[in-house]
Amino acid sequence: MKRIISYNVNGIRAALTKGFDTWMDETKADIICLQEIKANPDQVDLSVFEKRGYHHFWYPARKKGYSGVAILSKEKPDNIVYGSGIKESDDEGRVIRADYGDVSVLSIYAPSGSSGDERQDFKMLWLASFQKYLNKLKKERPNLILAGDFNICHKAIDIHNPVSNANSSGFLPEERAWMDQFLDQGYVDSFRHFNKEPHQYTWWSFRANSRNKNLGWRIDYQFATSSLEKQLKRSVLLPEARHSDHCPVLLELKL
Repeated sequence: MKRIISYNVNGIRAALTKGFDTWMDETKADIICLQEIKANPDQVDLSVFEKRGYHHFWYPARKKGYSGVAILSKEKPDNIVYGSGIKESDDEGRVIRADYGDVSVLSIYAPSGSSGDERQDFKMLWLASFQKYLNKLKKERPNLILAGDFNICHKAIDIHNPVSNANSSGFLPEERAWMDQFLDQGYVDSFRHFNKEPHQYTWWSFRANSRNKNLGWRIDYQFATSSLEKQLKRSVLLPEARHSDHCPVLLELKL
């Protein structure tokens, strides 16, 4: 059984000051996919990961202290691919891939559009380009786990107030439609595969005591290609982990 965790840490250095290292001991994860690391590896004490038996692979943004993804892995991958070959995305450190036999695990940080129209337009272009990248990759590597922050709530059940957020970036009709067609192309939302209950979120605003009131959004996912569906065993959210404004998503599967 493999335990894969996806976690937007909103700054790995900040997370490490909040006990992220001891939390790693407790999770016993085989693979940890990180998003929004906001650091270059030379700014982090890498021995924290190495002494816990993790190989580590970092893909920071060119802009310092911004975005970036990483993969921590107990098993050494057969191959690591940095980026998606799309310059605008790769400059922002949004995709890293690790191959294990015939299965590939990707850590993904989709753009947010919440800062204004320009970034919302970039987000929609990014989603279209990312879809083309995946379509091509899937032909070469059919068994994919896509772990990351997609910055989209898929359905009304995934957001605490769907009515008041109907025009908010992250819950726009065109973003949700993108996710509909993405899933229709042969992907499984592993959390919803096992959990149909409402009030299950992965991100909370720092404002208005949102986390303690559980006024959240589910924007972090672990998608699996349909070819892996029978191997999925469990998926849960880990809201007790508080190193970030996001919480981790755990997937267990038999490989």
